[in-house]
Amino acid sequence: MTHRIQGLLIAGALLLLSACTTMSSLSSTHEGTLVSVRDATLATPAQKALKSTSFTNFEFKAVDPDSGQPFYGVLPMAFRGGHLTADILLFAPGMFLNLRTAYHYYQFDATNGVLRYKYDESDAWSEYRPTAEEIARAKAYFGATASSGGAPVASP
Repeated sequence: MTHRIQGLLIAGALLLLSACTTMSSLSSTHEGTLVSVRDATLATPAQKALKSTSFTNFEFKAVDPDSGQPFYGVLPMAFRGGHLTADILLFAPGMFLNLRTAYHYYQFDATNGVLRYKYDESDAWSEYRPTAEEIARAKAYFGATASSGGAPVASP
């Protein structure tokens, strides 16, 4: 009986941990666009696991291979109202961990400075144009690597 309870607890813990990450598909209007999100630089199309969060943002830098001009911003995130309710009722400190999650689909148009995103494949694309503040924040985040091409430094 105790082995069964232990197994259920382990399964529950794994389920909770897996619910804290979203696998996002990153694509672009120009194949081969290089997209840097946090600690990784990927050539599109690609997949990236992004953690759920309440306060962290995911700065990005997308570079179209044709123009070479970087496009900076912060990934839009989906608010999880159901998680807020569950956190209030069951585990209030959880509000500091999981109120926002990444969308499942992002499409970068670095040439036009537009990021499209959607949660489900059948949804219509929503368009996002970064504000001047978001562009500045992303430039500051990637600033140490803008000319060197190395790994980004952690944001403050």
